[in-house]
Amino acid sequence: MAQYFEIHPTHPQLRLIRRAADFVRHGALIAYPTDSCYALGCRLGDARAVGRLRRLRGFDERHHLTLMCRDVSEIAEYAIVDDAAFRFVKLAGSYTFILKARRQVPRRLLHERRRTIGVRVPAHPVAHALLLELDEPLLSATLSLPGEPAPLSDAAEIRLRLERQLDLVLDAGPCGTQPSTVIDLTGAEPVVLRKGKGSLEPFVVQAV
Repeated sequence: MAQYFEIHPTHPQLRLIRRAADFVRHGALIAYPTDSCYALGCRLGDARAVGRLRRLRGFDERHHLTLMCRDVSEIAEYAIVDDAAFRFVKLAGSYTFILKARRQVPRRLLHERRRTIGVRVPAHPVAHALLLELDEPLLSATLSLPGEPAPLSDAAEIRLRLERQLDLVLDAGPCGTQPSTVIDLTGAEPVVLRKGKGSLEPFVVQAV
């Protein structure tokens, strides 16, 4: 049965953040809040946890997962951020950017053919505090279930429905049901792959 932490949405309790980070370090699959909606997360290097995440979401190896990072410097350790991409990637919040991955990123985390990865700097205080405590990215995906029209937005419902598939739920109150905006930065011009919560106003983009 999943553990359940009620955590303050703007001033998260450090003792709970530390316990949550320990869960992740020991192979946990967790549900946690972001500035767009709840997400699934696990340790980047834990193949078993990554497999659990993919099965829960119904993802195959071609589907992008997202690296939740503290800042652009951490993104640059895992993805190639050139000058053109930097001005977009530095925006924290409800944006996921698709970038070419660096060679050290494990193949199982990449898009099978394109060798790309999704990256994001979340603006939610709980997510940011967890990333600081972990001192490494959190591999993540929106908490949407196969066949359902919208992500799960209530932590109590997440626990009730997924208590045997998750190890921990961080309840920081409602997060909404609109996922992040996904923008591909691997070409000459940015391309919107999914219009979500993040505004397109800062960009001159082509939608697909």
